[in-house]
Amino acid sequence: MTSPILKCLLVLAGACLWLGSAGAEIRDRRVFPASTQAPATDVLRIHGTSHADVMAAPVRDFQQRHPQVEVVYTELDGQGLYTRFLREREGGGRPDLLISSSMDLQVALANAGHARPYRSAATRALPAWAHWRHEVIGITYEPVVMVHHREALPAPPRSRQQLLDMLRAPDAPLRGRIGTYDASRSTLGYLLASQDVEFGSTGAALHAALGANDVRLETRSLALLDAVERGDLLLAYNVLGSYAQARIDAGAPLGLVMPEDTTRIVVRTVLIPKTARQAGWAGAFIDHLLSASGQQALARESRLSPMASADGQPFGVYRGVEPGTGVRPIRLGPGLLVYLDALKRRQFLDALGGERGAPSP
Repeated sequence: MTSPILKCLLVLAGACLWLGSAGAEIRDRRVFPASTQAPATDVLRIHGTSHADVMAAPVRDFQQRHPQVEVVYTELDGQGLYTRFLREREGGGRPDLLISSSMDLQVALANAGHARPYRSAATRALPAWAHWRHEVIGITYEPVVMVHHREALPAPPRSRQQLLDMLRAPDAPLRGRIGTYDASRSTLGYLLASQDVEFGSTGAALHAALGANDVRLETRSLALLDAVERGDLLLAYNVLGSYAQARIDAGAPLGLVMPEDTTRIVVRTVLIPKTARQAGWAGAFIDHLLSASGQQALARESRLSPMASADGQPFGVYRGVEPGTGVRPIRLGPGLLVYLDALKRRQFLDALGGERGAPSP
């Protein structure tokens, strides 16, 4: 029988295979035609990990200002977006813009020389942590949270240590009733799992305890939220707060917890490939996403957390993104490549296995 520790290690180890994977299944492809009053003169091709319905509002808002542009949006998962781009970057359907919450893979593409820098007044106004070399640029501000069923779990854990204590409790209240990302199939899940290691022994012990409690593994936040909303799960760990907040606003019996020890912030990013045929329109779309109108469309219609507030100020200004506040953006940059390097990945997994094999404190 597979031990809980080995189960978690196998889950994480599977993620090491994704960079060589050929999987790039298209989840959806949506064509947003140009206005009938202004026949299309250009086609902007976007590949993204966000649901096509989520991107519909900012795309249509953009087309209100540029009615001559047809937008073709192709939805893929993070791994698929990365591998498909590398395989088809010179082909006829190559994208003009990549939008992904898999920050590490976006940085990997830029680090390999595939990104075109883009500077504008909108991108220069971003906090330093929200872009890298003006090649990978943040457009949303996504807290990574715990989500619980308010009625079935009215007193949820408020920190990772409290969650660990609940997972270790003799009565095992969360056994089979807790879920998180499947890091073997989700690039965002692997990124968040690697970030948990930054918490030292607590992060390692937490993932071992998840395995011991028969954690349910999913590839998308939406599947986890569905399970919590139905009551199949009591709690989901490491999910994107914007999706949870949208359900709460719609009346779902969910509660959202921003961990008190540290709440990580994922930045959904955009990247213009060097091979883009419509780099000008790609830059215009970035500026629109970062404009007051675009950010409002992301917040109001798409239910994503915007990078800027309604008055155009960086979102972190009033969210208290400062050292010591407990809210910490995952900084874009080469530090994200550590766990993508084959040797580092192996060392990471070896170290994680050693920590999980240590006696409980």
